[in-house]
Amino acid sequence: MSKPVLRLAGIAKSYNHGKPNEINVLRGVDLEIATGEIVALVAPSGAGKSTLLHIAGLLDTPDQGTVHVSGDDMTGQSDRIRTRVRRGDVGFIYQFHHLLPEFTALENITLPQLANGVGKSTAEARARDLLREVGVEDRAGHRPAALSGGEQQRVAFCRALANQPQLLLADEPTGNLDPATADQVFATLMGLVRGTGLSALIATHNLELAARMDRQIRLEAGQLVPMVS
Repeated sequence: MSKPVLRLAGIAKSYNHGKPNEINVLRGVDLEIATGEIVALVAPSGAGKSTLLHIAGLLDTPDQGTVHVSGDDMTGQSDRIRTRVRRGDVGFIYQFHHLLPEFTALENITLPQLANGVGKSTAEARARDLLREVGVEDRAGHRPAALSGGEQQRVAFCRALANQPQLLLADEPTGNLDPATADQVFATLMGLVRGTGLSALIATHNLELAARMDRQIRLEAGQLVPMVS
């Protein structure tokens, strides 16, 4: 049996340690995501889902607990090792696209690959393939300001998958779009994830979108609980 792509064990995180206004955001979170599994994370604003995603993606460290990515224990690893694993094994998508405004769509997808040691021609070819998969290959030479909101987010999806990660983490990836566009863009995202066999943890407020995923969990009072459909 293969190891889970993501395993969180006993994750705890608080802010303002030892102060009267100390906030315990995560209280012993346990989670495993199998290869190819897409999990919906449902939580109200302020519940700690972004903190959980940042810890899972090695952007933040827990006060307690362990984080395994692709079978490797990242607990106590150096920043250099965490950065290497984050660049190669993890892809991030946010509510806002965060594309670099001075670069074209193609360049925004090519740059992460160049930073990971991929040659320019190979990186550009993969970028064009990804843009074609999400239906915006004709926008490759446009900068983000010239793209619609849906197009911007599709390019952001491509950037997240540029380095062929094993784990995708998404924080309200369609939350900044109108309902019709959100539905179309989410369908594009699911097609990309299913097509590549990625594992994914996707935070969303939208219960209809969450129902399309393999499993739904809710973050309540700092702990994860399964959702009953």
